[in-house]
Amino acid sequence: MTIDDIMALIASDESRTLELKKTTGELKDGMHTACAFLNTEGGWLIFGVAPKSLKIIGQQVTDDTKREIAQALAGLEPAYDIPPIYVDVPEYPGNKVIAFHFDGWKLGDKPYTFRGRPYYKIESTTKIMPRDMYDERIRIHEPHSYSWESLPARGVSFSDLNRDRILGCIRLGVEGGRIPESALTAPIEDTLAKWKLTVNGVPTNGAAMLFSNNIYPYDNFQLRLARFLGNDKLEFIDNQRAEGNFFDLLDAGMAFLFKHLNLSGKITNRSLMREERLEVPVSALREALINALAHRQWEKANLTISIAVYDDRVEIANPGILPPKITAETIKDSHESYPYNRNMAHALYRSTFLESWGSGIRRIIEACREQGVEEPTWRWDGGFVYVTFKRSTKAAFDASKDHLGGDDTLSTPQVPPKHPLSTPQVELLSEKMGDSYMTMKEIAELCGVKDLKYFRESYIAPALEARIIERLYPNHPKHPKQKYRKTKA
Repeated sequence: MTIDDIMALIASDESRTLELKKTTGELKDGMHTACAFLNTEGGWLIFGVAPKSLKIIGQQVTDDTKREIAQALAGLEPAYDIPPIYVDVPEYPGNKVIAFHFDGWKLGDKPYTFRGRPYYKIESTTKIMPRDMYDERIRIHEPHSYSWESLPARGVSFSDLNRDRILGCIRLGVEGGRIPESALTAPIEDTLAKWKLTVNGVPTNGAAMLFSNNIYPYDNFQLRLARFLGNDKLEFIDNQRAEGNFFDLLDAGMAFLFKHLNLSGKITNRSLMREERLEVPVSALREALINALAHRQWEKANLTISIAVYDDRVEIANPGILPPKITAETIKDSHESYPYNRNMAHALYRSTFLESWGSGIRRIIEACREQGVEEPTWRWDGGFVYVTFKRSTKAAFDASKDHLGGDDTLSTPQVPPKHPLSTPQVELLSEKMGDSYMTMKEIAELCGVKDLKYFRESYIAPALEARIIERLYPNHPKHPKQKYRKTKA
Protein backbone atom coordinates (compact mmCIF):
# COMPACT_ATOMS: atom_id res chain seq x y z
CA MET A 1 0.00 0.00 0.00
CA THR A 2 1.27 3.49 -0.89
CA ILE A 3 0.41 7.03 0.15
CA ASP A 4 -1.63 7.33 -3.05
CA ASP A 5 -3.77 4.40 -1.91
CA ILE A 6 -4.34 6.15 1.43
CA MET A 7 -5.35 9.34 -0.39
CA ALA A 8 -7.85 7.40 -2.50
CA LEU A 9 -9.34 5.72 0.59
CA ILE A 10 -9.94 8.97 2.49
CA ALA A 11 -11.16 10.98 -0.49
CA SER A 12 -14.83 10.44 0.41
CA ASP A 13 -14.42 11.22 4.13
CA GLU A 14 -15.45 8.98 7.05
CA SER A 15 -18.28 6.54 6.48
CA ARG A 16 -19.77 3.23 7.64
CA THR A 17 -16.59 1.51 6.40
CA LEU A 18 -13.93 4.15 7.10
CA GLU A 19 -12.73 5.69 10.37
CA LEU A 20 -9.86 8.18 10.68
CA LYS A 21 -7.81 8.92 13.80
CA LYS A 22 -5.11 11.56 14.14
CA THR A 23 -2.73 9.41 16.22
CA THR A 24 -2.61 6.22 18.25
CA GLY A 25 -3.35 8.42 21.24
CA GLU A 26 -6.94 7.55 20.22
CA LEU A 27 -6.13 3.83 20.18
CA LYS A 28 -8.93 2.89 22.61
CA ASP A 29 -11.61 4.63 20.54
CA GLY A 30 -10.04 3.09 17.47
CA MET A 31 -10.51 -0.40 18.90
CA HIS A 32 -14.17 0.35 19.56
CA THR A 33 -14.42 1.09 15.85
CA ALA A 34 -12.43 -2.03 14.96
CA CYS A 35 -14.90 -4.13 16.97
CA ALA A 36 -17.81 -2.36 15.23
CA PHE A 37 -16.31 -3.06 11.80
CA LEU A 38 -15.95 -6.75 12.69
CA ASN A 39 -19.62 -6.83 13.76
CA THR A 40 -20.96 -4.96 10.74
CA GLU A 41 -19.68 -4.71 7.16
CA GLY A 42 -15.96 -4.39 7.85
CA GLY A 43 -13.87 -1.35 6.98
CA TRP A 44 -10.65 0.61 7.23
CA LEU A 45 -9.26 2.08 10.46
CA ILE A 46 -6.46 4.57 9.72
CA PHE A 47 -4.22 6.41 12.20
CA GLY A 48 -2.25 9.47 11.05
CA VAL A 49 -4.98 11.42 9.22
CA ALA A 50 -6.79 14.48 10.64
CA PRO A 51 -10.52 13.58 10.41
CA LYS A 52 -11.79 17.10 9.67
CA SER A 53 -9.15 18.42 7.26
CA LEU A 54 -8.25 14.97 5.88
CA LYS A 55 -4.61 16.08 6.06
CA ILE A 56 -2.20 13.13 6.05
CA ILE A 57 0.31 13.72 8.82
CA GLY A 58 1.34 10.30 10.04
CA GLN A 59 3.22 9.76 13.30
CA GLN A 60 6.43 8.35 14.67
CA VAL A 61 6.23 4.57 15.12
CA THR A 62 8.40 3.25 17.93
CA ASP A 63 8.67 -0.12 19.63
CA ASP A 64 6.36 1.25 22.33
CA THR A 65 3.83 2.19 19.63
CA LYS A 66 3.88 -1.33 18.21
CA ARG A 67 3.54 -2.84 21.71
CA GLU A 68 0.54 -0.61 22.50
CA ILE A 69 -1.12 -1.63 19.23
CA ALA A 70 -0.58 -5.32 19.96
CA GLN A 71 -2.01 -4.95 23.47
CA ALA A 72 -5.04 -3.08 22.12
CA LEU A 73 -5.74 -5.73 19.47
CA ALA A 74 -5.51 -8.39 22.19
CA GLY A 75 -8.63 -6.81 23.73
CA LEU A 76 -10.72 -8.13 20.83
CA GLU A 77 -12.61 -11.34 21.53
CA PRO A 78 -12.55 -13.75 19.76
CA ALA A 79 -8.92 -13.19 18.87
CA TYR A 80 -8.38 -11.46 15.54
CA ASP A 81 -5.00 -11.69 13.83
CA ILE A 82 -4.39 -8.57 11.75
CA PRO A 83 -0.97 -7.10 10.93
CA PRO A 84 -0.78 -3.28 10.81
CA ILE A 85 0.05 -1.70 7.46
CA TYR A 86 2.72 1.03 7.79
CA VAL A 87 2.88 3.63 4.99
CA ASP A 88 5.57 6.32 4.77
CA VAL A 89 4.42 9.95 4.54
CA PRO A 90 6.72 11.79 2.06
CA GLU A 91 5.83 15.26 3.40
CA TYR A 92 6.80 14.24 6.94
CA PRO A 93 10.00 12.17 6.80
CA GLY A 94 10.07 9.48 9.47
CA ASN A 95 6.29 9.58 9.97
CA LYS A 96 4.05 6.71 9.01
CA VAL A 97 0.32 6.17 8.49
CA ILE A 98 -0.94 3.07 10.32
CA ALA A 99 -3.81 1.28 8.53
CA PHE A 100 -5.92 -1.76 9.38
CA HIS A 101 -8.56 -3.46 7.27
CA PHE A 102 -11.16 -5.49 9.22
CA ASP A 103 -13.43 -8.09 7.65
CA GLY A 104 -17.20 -7.84 8.13
CA TRP A 105 -19.49 -10.10 10.14
CA LYS A 106 -21.01 -13.17 8.48
CA LEU A 107 -24.09 -15.04 9.57
CA GLY A 108 -23.07 -17.71 12.06
CA ASP A 109 -19.95 -15.88 13.25
CA LYS A 110 -19.61 -15.17 16.95
CA PRO A 111 -20.08 -11.45 17.63
CA TYR A 112 -16.89 -9.59 18.57
CA THR A 113 -16.32 -7.67 21.78
CA PHE A 114 -13.62 -5.26 22.87
CA ARG A 115 -12.77 -5.69 26.53
CA GLY A 116 -16.10 -7.38 27.13
CA ARG A 117 -18.36 -5.00 25.20
CA PRO A 118 -19.77 -5.51 21.70
CA TYR A 119 -19.90 -2.61 19.25
CA TYR A 120 -21.47 -2.12 15.83
CA LYS A 121 -21.83 0.58 13.19
CA ILE A 122 -24.86 2.74 12.48
CA GLU A 123 -23.80 4.66 9.36
CA SER A 124 -20.55 6.39 10.41
CA THR A 125 -21.26 6.18 14.16
CA THR A 126 -19.92 3.49 16.50
CA LYS A 127 -22.43 2.27 19.09
CA ILE A 128 -22.63 -0.39 21.77
CA MET A 129 -24.57 -3.33 20.29
CA PRO A 130 -28.08 -3.79 21.76
CA ARG A 131 -28.44 -6.80 24.02
CA ASP A 132 -31.10 -8.49 21.89
CA MET A 133 -28.91 -8.22 18.76
CA TYR A 134 -25.92 -9.67 20.62
CA ASP A 135 -28.00 -12.51 22.10
CA GLU A 136 -29.47 -13.35 18.70
CA ARG A 137 -26.00 -13.59 17.14
CA ILE A 138 -24.77 -15.76 19.99
CA ARG A 139 -27.81 -17.98 19.52
CA ILE A 140 -27.15 -18.35 15.81
CA HIS A 141 -23.47 -19.06 16.48
CA GLU A 142 -24.13 -21.68 19.17
CA PRO A 143 -27.78 -22.67 18.75
CA HIS A 144 -27.70 -25.76 20.96
CA SER A 145 -25.93 -24.07 23.86
CA TYR A 146 -28.10 -20.99 24.13
CA SER A 147 -31.46 -21.79 22.54
CA TRP A 148 -34.61 -21.67 24.65
CA GLU A 149 -35.68 -25.15 23.56
CA SER A 150 -32.44 -26.70 24.87
CA LEU A 151 -32.71 -25.32 28.42
CA PRO A 152 -34.07 -27.50 31.26
CA ALA A 153 -37.85 -27.18 31.60
CA ARG A 154 -39.10 -25.07 34.48
CA GLY A 155 -41.24 -27.06 36.89
CA VAL A 156 -41.89 -29.87 34.40
CA SER A 157 -40.86 -33.48 35.01
CA PHE A 158 -41.19 -36.67 32.97
CA SER A 159 -44.43 -37.45 34.82
CA ASP A 160 -45.94 -34.26 33.36
CA LEU A 161 -45.34 -35.36 29.77
CA ASN A 162 -48.24 -36.87 27.85
CA ARG A 163 -47.01 -40.39 27.20
CA ASP A 164 -49.89 -41.15 24.83
CA ARG A 165 -48.86 -38.21 22.66
CA ILE A 166 -45.23 -39.33 22.67
CA LEU A 167 -46.15 -42.93 21.82
CA GLY A 168 -48.46 -41.65 19.10
CA CYS A 169 -45.58 -39.69 17.56
CA ILE A 170 -43.33 -42.73 17.77
CA ARG A 171 -45.96 -44.90 16.05
CA LEU A 172 -46.37 -42.34 13.27
CA GLY A 173 -42.62 -42.20 12.83
CA VAL A 174 -42.34 -45.98 12.64
CA GLU A 175 -45.19 -46.16 10.11
CA GLY A 176 -43.53 -43.40 8.09
CA GLY A 177 -40.16 -45.17 8.12
CA ARG A 178 -38.41 -42.40 10.06
CA ILE A 179 -38.08 -44.17 13.40
CA PRO A 180 -36.86 -47.76 13.91
CA GLU A 181 -39.52 -50.21 15.09
CA SER A 182 -37.45 -50.90 18.21
CA ALA A 183 -38.51 -47.47 19.52
CA LEU A 184 -42.00 -48.85 20.15
CA THR A 185 -40.69 -50.94 23.05
CA ALA A 186 -37.80 -48.73 24.14
CA PRO A 187 -38.18 -46.46 27.21
CA ILE A 188 -39.74 -43.15 26.21
CA GLU A 189 -36.95 -41.31 28.01
CA ASP A 190 -34.42 -42.89 25.63
CA THR A 191 -36.32 -41.70 22.57
CA LEU A 192 -36.61 -38.17 23.97
CA ALA A 193 -32.89 -38.18 24.64
CA LYS A 194 -32.20 -39.18 21.04
CA TRP A 195 -34.41 -36.31 19.92
CA LYS A 196 -32.33 -34.01 22.18
CA LEU A 197 -35.39 -33.18 24.25
CA THR A 198 -33.65 -33.92 27.55
CA VAL A 199 -30.64 -32.36 29.25
CA ASN A 200 -28.89 -33.85 32.26
CA GLY A 201 -31.70 -36.38 32.56
CA VAL A 202 -34.59 -33.88 32.70
CA PRO A 203 -37.00 -32.65 30.00
CA THR A 204 -36.10 -29.51 28.10
CA ASN A 205 -38.32 -26.55 27.27
CA GLY A 206 -38.72 -28.13 23.84
CA ALA A 207 -40.08 -31.34 25.39
CA ALA A 208 -42.47 -29.29 27.54
CA MET A 209 -43.74 -27.37 24.53
CA LEU A 210 -44.36 -30.52 22.54
CA PHE A 211 -45.74 -32.89 25.18
CA SER A 212 -46.29 -31.42 28.64
CA ASN A 213 -49.72 -31.57 30.28
CA ASN A 214 -48.39 -29.10 32.86
CA ILE A 215 -48.14 -25.80 30.99
CA TYR A 216 -48.61 -23.44 33.92
CA PRO A 217 -44.90 -22.54 34.21
CA TYR A 218 -45.21 -21.19 30.65
CA ASP A 219 -47.52 -18.22 30.20
CA ASN A 220 -46.96 -18.16 26.44
CA PHE A 221 -48.16 -21.70 25.63
CA GLN A 222 -51.27 -20.06 24.27
CA LEU A 223 -53.10 -19.37 21.03
CA ARG A 224 -55.29 -16.30 20.46
CA LEU A 225 -58.28 -16.99 18.24
CA ALA A 226 -60.65 -14.37 16.86
CA ARG A 227 -63.35 -14.09 14.21
CA PHE A 228 -63.70 -10.42 13.35
CA LEU A 229 -66.69 -8.72 11.79
CA GLY A 230 -65.63 -7.24 8.47
CA ASN A 231 -62.02 -6.79 7.39
CA ASP A 232 -60.53 -5.04 10.42
CA LYS A 233 -60.22 -5.55 14.19
CA LEU A 234 -62.85 -3.05 15.31
CA GLU A 235 -65.44 -5.68 16.26
CA PHE A 236 -65.27 -9.43 16.76
CA ILE A 237 -67.88 -12.16 16.56
CA ASP A 238 -65.88 -14.80 18.45
CA ASN A 239 -62.87 -14.30 20.69
CA GLN A 240 -61.11 -17.23 22.39
CA ARG A 241 -57.80 -18.16 23.94
CA ALA A 242 -56.53 -21.74 23.92
CA GLU A 243 -53.65 -23.05 25.99
CA GLY A 244 -51.67 -26.27 26.08
CA ASN A 245 -48.79 -28.03 24.42
CA PHE A 246 -48.03 -28.17 20.69
CA PHE A 247 -50.72 -30.72 19.88
CA ASP A 248 -53.37 -29.08 22.09
CA LEU A 249 -52.81 -25.75 20.32
CA LEU A 250 -52.77 -27.38 16.89
CA ASP A 251 -56.10 -29.08 17.59
CA ALA A 252 -57.64 -25.91 19.01
CA GLY A 253 -56.49 -23.81 16.08
CA MET A 254 -57.80 -26.21 13.45
CA ALA A 255 -61.14 -26.60 15.28
CA PHE A 256 -61.53 -22.81 15.30
CA LEU A 257 -60.83 -22.61 11.57
CA PHE A 258 -63.36 -25.36 10.86
CA LYS A 259 -65.88 -23.46 12.95
CA HIS A 260 -65.55 -20.16 11.10
CA LEU A 261 -64.65 -21.06 7.51
CA ASN A 262 -67.11 -22.20 4.89
CA LEU A 263 -67.31 -25.90 4.17
CA SER A 264 -68.27 -27.06 0.68
CA GLY A 265 -69.56 -30.50 -0.26
CA LYS A 266 -69.45 -32.18 -3.65
CA ILE A 267 -70.55 -35.51 -5.13
CA THR A 268 -67.75 -36.87 -7.31
CA ASN A 269 -68.68 -38.50 -10.62
CA ARG A 270 -66.37 -41.44 -10.11
CA SER A 271 -67.29 -42.66 -6.66
CA LEU A 272 -70.66 -40.95 -6.11
CA MET A 273 -69.33 -40.17 -2.61
CA ARG A 274 -69.66 -36.79 -0.96
CA GLU A 275 -66.36 -35.03 -0.34
CA GLU A 276 -66.04 -31.99 1.90
CA ARG A 277 -63.45 -29.27 1.99
CA LEU A 278 -62.87 -25.85 3.52
CA GLU A 279 -62.73 -22.76 1.34
CA VAL A 280 -59.00 -22.64 2.23
CA PRO A 281 -57.29 -26.06 1.93
CA VAL A 282 -57.13 -27.83 5.28
CA SER A 283 -53.64 -29.15 4.55
CA ALA A 284 -52.36 -25.62 3.82
CA LEU A 285 -53.85 -24.16 6.99
CA ARG A 286 -52.54 -27.06 9.07
CA GLU A 287 -49.03 -26.77 7.59
CA ALA A 288 -48.99 -23.02 8.24
CA LEU A 289 -50.10 -23.48 11.86
CA ILE A 290 -47.57 -26.27 12.44
CA ASN A 291 -44.84 -24.00 11.08
CA ALA A 292 -45.93 -21.19 13.38
CA LEU A 293 -45.88 -23.45 16.44
CA ALA A 294 -42.63 -25.20 15.53
CA HIS A 295 -40.59 -22.18 14.44
CA ARG A 296 -41.77 -19.34 16.69
CA GLN A 297 -39.42 -17.64 19.14
CA TRP A 298 -40.71 -19.24 22.32
CA GLU A 299 -38.26 -17.26 24.41
CA LYS A 300 -40.43 -14.18 23.77
CA ALA A 301 -42.72 -15.00 26.68
CA ASN A 302 -44.90 -11.89 26.37
CA LEU A 303 -46.06 -12.67 22.81
CA THR A 304 -48.61 -15.16 21.50
CA ILE A 305 -49.36 -16.87 18.19
CA SER A 306 -52.72 -15.76 16.82
CA ILE A 307 -55.28 -16.82 14.23
CA ALA A 308 -57.53 -14.05 12.93
CA VAL A 309 -60.44 -14.79 10.61
CA TYR A 310 -61.85 -11.80 8.69
CA ASP A 311 -64.52 -11.61 6.03
CA ASP A 312 -61.90 -11.54 3.28
CA ARG A 313 -58.88 -13.39 4.72
CA VAL A 314 -57.30 -15.60 7.37
CA GLU A 315 -54.09 -14.47 9.07
CA ILE A 316 -51.77 -16.61 11.19
CA ALA A 317 -49.27 -14.45 13.11
CA ASN A 318 -46.14 -15.99 14.58
CA PRO A 319 -43.82 -14.13 17.02
CA GLY A 320 -40.53 -14.75 15.27
CA ILE A 321 -38.27 -14.00 12.35
CA LEU A 322 -37.87 -15.21 8.82
CA PRO A 323 -35.06 -17.73 8.31
CA PRO A 324 -31.60 -16.42 7.38
CA LYS A 325 -31.21 -15.30 3.76
CA ILE A 326 -34.98 -15.53 3.22
CA THR A 327 -37.29 -12.54 2.82
CA ALA A 328 -41.04 -12.22 2.40
CA GLU A 329 -40.37 -11.70 -1.31
CA THR A 330 -38.17 -14.80 -1.75
CA ILE A 331 -39.85 -17.23 0.68
CA LYS A 332 -41.76 -18.92 -2.15
CA ASP A 333 -38.51 -19.73 -3.97
CA SER A 334 -36.81 -23.07 -3.41
CA HIS A 335 -34.69 -22.91 -0.25
CA GLU A 336 -33.02 -25.04 2.37
CA SER A 337 -34.52 -25.77 5.78
CA TYR A 338 -33.59 -23.30 8.54
CA PRO A 339 -35.57 -24.42 11.62
CA TYR A 340 -35.49 -21.90 14.47
CA ASN A 341 -36.05 -24.64 17.06
CA ARG A 342 -33.89 -27.42 15.67
CA ASN A 343 -34.61 -30.10 18.27
CA MET A 344 -38.36 -29.61 18.18
CA ALA A 345 -38.29 -29.60 14.39
CA HIS A 346 -36.24 -32.81 14.44
CA ALA A 347 -38.79 -34.55 16.69
CA LEU A 348 -41.67 -33.35 14.52
CA TYR A 349 -39.85 -34.52 11.40
CA ARG A 350 -39.26 -37.96 12.90
CA SER A 351 -42.96 -38.23 13.72
CA THR A 352 -43.94 -37.03 10.19
CA PHE A 353 -45.55 -33.77 11.36
CA LEU A 354 -42.85 -31.76 9.58
CA GLU A 355 -40.79 -32.26 6.46
CA SER A 356 -37.14 -31.31 6.11
CA TRP A 357 -35.50 -29.53 3.18
CA GLY A 358 -37.68 -26.43 3.52
CA SER A 359 -40.59 -27.92 1.56
CA GLY A 360 -43.42 -26.69 3.80
CA ILE A 361 -43.99 -23.44 1.91
CA ARG A 362 -44.12 -25.30 -1.40
CA ARG A 363 -46.71 -27.76 -0.05
CA ILE A 364 -48.89 -24.89 1.17
CA ILE A 365 -48.76 -23.25 -2.25
CA GLU A 366 -49.43 -26.50 -4.10
CA ALA A 367 -52.45 -27.29 -1.90
CA CYS A 368 -53.93 -23.88 -2.72
CA ARG A 369 -53.26 -24.31 -6.44
CA GLU A 370 -54.88 -27.75 -6.51
CA GLN A 371 -58.04 -26.31 -4.98
CA GLY A 372 -58.03 -23.23 -7.22
CA VAL A 373 -57.41 -20.88 -4.28
CA GLU A 374 -55.18 -17.82 -4.47
CA GLU A 375 -51.66 -18.39 -3.13
CA PRO A 376 -51.05 -17.06 0.39
CA THR A 377 -48.66 -14.21 1.08
CA TRP A 378 -46.02 -13.77 3.78
CA ARG A 379 -44.75 -10.64 5.52
CA TRP A 380 -42.62 -9.72 8.53
CA ASP A 381 -43.18 -6.52 10.51
CA GLY A 382 -40.08 -6.82 12.69
CA GLY A 383 -41.84 -8.75 15.45
CA PHE A 384 -44.27 -11.17 13.80
CA VAL A 385 -44.25 -13.32 10.68
CA TYR A 386 -47.67 -13.29 9.01
CA VAL A 387 -49.09 -15.75 6.51
CA THR A 388 -52.31 -14.54 4.91
CA PHE A 389 -54.83 -16.70 3.03
CA LYS A 390 -57.47 -14.98 0.91
CA ARG A 391 -60.94 -16.36 1.58
CA SER A 392 -62.84 -17.81 -1.34
CA THR A 393 -66.23 -16.47 -2.41
CA LYS A 394 -69.37 -18.27 -3.58
CA ALA A 395 -68.37 -17.45 -7.13
CA ALA A 396 -65.01 -19.13 -6.65
CA PHE A 397 -66.68 -22.35 -5.53
CA ASP A 398 -69.14 -22.25 -8.41
CA ALA A 399 -66.33 -21.69 -10.89
CA SER A 400 -64.55 -24.81 -9.67
CA LYS A 401 -67.53 -27.14 -10.24
CA ASP A 402 -66.66 -28.19 -13.76
CA HIS A 403 -62.99 -28.65 -12.94
CA LEU A 404 -63.81 -30.94 -10.01
CA GLY A 405 -66.45 -32.87 -11.92
CA GLY A 406 -69.07 -32.87 -9.20
CA ASP A 407 -72.12 -31.28 -7.69
CA ASP A 408 -70.99 -28.48 -5.37
CA THR A 409 -72.96 -26.97 -2.54
CA LEU A 410 -71.74 -24.25 -0.22
CA SER A 411 -72.67 -24.52 3.41
CA THR A 412 -72.55 -22.13 6.33
CA PRO A 413 -69.57 -22.18 8.72
CA GLN A 414 -69.37 -25.56 10.42
CA VAL A 415 -67.46 -27.63 12.91
CA PRO A 416 -65.07 -30.31 11.60
CA PRO A 417 -66.47 -33.54 10.16
CA LYS A 418 -67.19 -36.17 12.79
CA HIS A 419 -64.19 -38.22 13.85
CA PRO A 420 -64.49 -42.01 14.03
CA LEU A 421 -64.81 -43.64 17.42
CA SER A 422 -61.29 -44.97 17.60
CA THR A 423 -61.51 -47.39 20.55
CA PRO A 424 -64.12 -49.54 22.36
CA GLN A 425 -63.52 -47.37 25.45
CA VAL A 426 -64.50 -44.23 23.57
CA GLU A 427 -67.53 -45.98 22.09
CA LEU A 428 -68.68 -46.98 25.58
CA LEU A 429 -68.11 -43.47 26.92
CA SER A 430 -70.11 -41.98 24.04
CA GLU A 431 -73.01 -44.38 24.65
CA LYS A 432 -73.16 -43.70 28.39
CA MET A 433 -72.80 -39.92 28.36
CA GLY A 434 -75.68 -37.50 27.93
CA ASP A 435 -75.77 -33.94 26.64
CA SER A 436 -75.36 -32.35 30.08
CA TYR A 437 -72.02 -31.67 31.77
CA MET A 438 -70.71 -34.38 34.09
CA THR A 439 -67.62 -34.78 36.24
CA MET A 440 -65.01 -37.33 35.26
CA LYS A 441 -65.86 -39.40 38.33
CA GLU A 442 -69.55 -39.48 37.35
CA ILE A 443 -68.72 -40.60 33.82
CA ALA A 444 -66.31 -43.26 35.11
CA GLU A 445 -69.03 -44.68 37.35
CA LEU A 446 -71.39 -44.90 34.36
CA CYS A 447 -68.71 -46.80 32.44
CA GLY A 448 -67.94 -49.08 35.40
CA VAL A 449 -64.31 -47.90 35.79
CA LYS A 450 -62.82 -47.23 39.22
CA ASP A 451 -59.23 -46.28 38.28
CA LEU A 452 -59.56 -42.57 37.45
CA LYS A 453 -56.01 -42.27 36.13
CA TYR A 454 -56.64 -45.12 33.69
CA PHE A 455 -60.04 -43.67 32.84
CA ARG A 456 -58.52 -40.25 32.06
CA GLU A 457 -55.85 -41.73 29.80
CA SER A 458 -57.93 -44.41 28.02
CA TYR A 459 -61.37 -42.79 27.84
CA ILE A 460 -61.29 -39.01 28.39
CA ALA A 461 -58.08 -38.14 26.54
CA PRO A 462 -58.85 -39.99 23.26
CA ALA A 463 -62.47 -38.76 23.33
CA LEU A 464 -61.25 -35.17 23.69
CA GLU A 465 -58.75 -35.69 20.88
CA ALA A 466 -61.51 -37.01 18.61
CA ARG A 467 -63.69 -34.06 19.69
CA ILE A 468 -66.45 -36.43 20.80
CA ILE A 469 -66.57 -34.68 24.19
CA GLU A 470 -65.69 -31.16 25.28
CA ARG A 471 -64.62 -29.48 28.50
CA LEU A 472 -66.69 -27.03 30.50
CA TYR A 473 -63.50 -24.97 30.96
CA PRO A 474 -61.58 -25.55 27.69
CA ASN A 475 -58.89 -22.98 28.46
CA HIS A 476 -58.15 -24.52 31.87
CA PRO A 477 -57.81 -28.31 31.40
CA LYS A 478 -56.96 -28.85 35.08
CA HIS A 479 -59.72 -26.65 36.49
CA PRO A 480 -60.82 -28.09 39.87
CA LYS A 481 -64.47 -27.99 38.76
CA GLN A 482 -63.86 -29.39 35.30
CA LYS A 483 -66.76 -31.22 33.63
CA TYR A 484 -67.41 -32.84 30.25
CA ARG A 485 -70.28 -33.34 27.82
CA LYS A 486 -70.77 -34.75 24.34
CA THR A 487 -70.19 -32.27 21.53
CA LYS A 488 -72.87 -31.34 19.04
CA ALA A 489 -70.74 -32.97 16.33
